[in-house]
Amino acid sequence: MKYELLQLKQELKEELTHNILPFWMDKMTDDEHGGYYGQMNGRNQVVPDAPKGGILNARILWTFSSASLYFKDSLYIEYAKRAKEYIFKYFFDAENGGTYWMLNADGTPADTKKQIYSQAFFIYGLVEYYRVTRDKECLDKAIELFRLMEEHSFDAARNGYFEAYSKDWVLLEDLRLSEKDANEKKTMNTHLHILEAYTNLFRVWDDPLLEKQLRNLIEIFLDKIVNSKTHHLDLFFDENWHCKSTLFSYGHDIEAAWLLDEAAVVLGDIDMINKVHAVGLRIANAAAEGLQANGSIINEKNSETGHVDSNCDWWPQAEAVVGFFNAYESSKEENYALKALAAWEFINHNLVDKKNGEWYWSVSAAGKADTANDKAGFWKCPYHNSRMCLELMSRIHD
Repeated sequence: MKYELLQLKQELKEELTHNILPFWMDKMTDDEHGGYYGQMNGRNQVVPDAPKGGILNARILWTFSSASLYFKDSLYIEYAKRAKEYIFKYFFDAENGGTYWMLNADGTPADTKKQIYSQAFFIYGLVEYYRVTRDKECLDKAIELFRLMEEHSFDAARNGYFEAYSKDWVLLEDLRLSEKDANEKKTMNTHLHILEAYTNLFRVWDDPLLEKQLRNLIEIFLDKIVNSKTHHLDLFFDENWHCKSTLFSYGHDIEAAWLLDEAAVVLGDIDMINKVHAVGLRIANAAAEGLQANGSIINEKNSETGHVDSNCDWWPQAEAVVGFFNAYESSKEENYALKALAAWEFINHNLVDKKNGEWYWSVSAAGKADTANDKAGFWKCPYHNSRMCLELMSRIHD
C-alpha cells in the first residue's frame, strides 16, 4: 500500500502543477479588466464578457494561496495576489459591509445580495492568503466578515445561520443558492462552508467567540444535520430545523466527513475529536453507498422517490479521494485507502482533460464527458480538485 500511495502522491503533484494550476494561470487571467475571466465554456472558449462570481474569485484566491503555502513558490503567490487585489477593488461593499454575489465583466456590481455561503468563502480565501503572506489587511477583512455574519445571519433563538440577505442586510424572500436548491432558511451546504471558513480563521485568530461558534457548528452537524438513522446529511431545513429534503448528496456526505474531522482537530478538543472521528466514519460509510464499480461516486439519490442522479460531477469525485483517505487515516482500515485510489483512477481516466487542461464538468453513467457545461465558471472553480491534490500530498509521507 505504501508504494501505491507514494505513486498517488506523485501523480497528484503532476496533475496540480502541470494541468490544473497552469490552466488558470495561462488561460483564465483577464488582462483587460483585471483578475480572472468569469467563464470558459465546455468547448474551451473563454467568454470575456461573462459576469464574475464571488465564489469563483474567493476560491481562486484560496487555491493559489494554498499552493504557495505548500510549495513555498513565489510564482503561485503572484496569481493569488492578482485575485486578492481584484477582490479588494471590486467585491467589497464599502457602504454596507460584506461582499457582492456577482459583478459584471467590467467590475461593476451585477448582483449585490449577501449570500452567506459566499461570505464564508471570502473568509476562507482571505485567511489562506494571510497564512502565506501575513498580509494583515486580509486577516482584518476576514474578521470583519465573521463579525457581520454573526451579527446578521446567526439565529440566536433557534441556532444556525440564515441563508441570504439584501445589499443592506435584510433577509431575502428568495434564499436559494442556485435554482436547483430548495428555498429554505437553513441549509447543510451553507453550514458546511461556514464550518470550513471558521476552521481556517481559527488557525490564525484565537478568538473566544470564534472558538465558541466553531464548536457550535460542529455540534449543529452532529445534532441536527447528520441524520441519526441513515448517517447521510439532511440538506434543507426551515428556521426551526425541521428537515425539508429527502435527497442524499453523496459528494456532500464525503466532504463533510473530513471537514468535520479537520474542524475538531483545529479546535483542539480531544473529546470532540474522538466523537467526530466516530461520526465521520459512519458518514463515510453512508457516502460509500454512492460508489460505483469503476471507482466513481454518483451525485444524488432521492430516498423517497428512488430517483438517482447517476452523473459523476467533478467535485464529488475530488471529495471522495480526500474523504475516503481521511477515513483510512482515522480507522487504519485499508479498504478506505483503496476507495480513494479507485476514485483517483476514475478521475484520471475520465474527468481530466489532458489536451485542453482542467477537468470536465462531469461524466455520465455511460462514460460520456460533459462538454455542454462550463470548463470554468461561476461554480466550476479550481478549488475541489486543487484541494484534493494538496490534501493528499500533505497527508502521504515519504
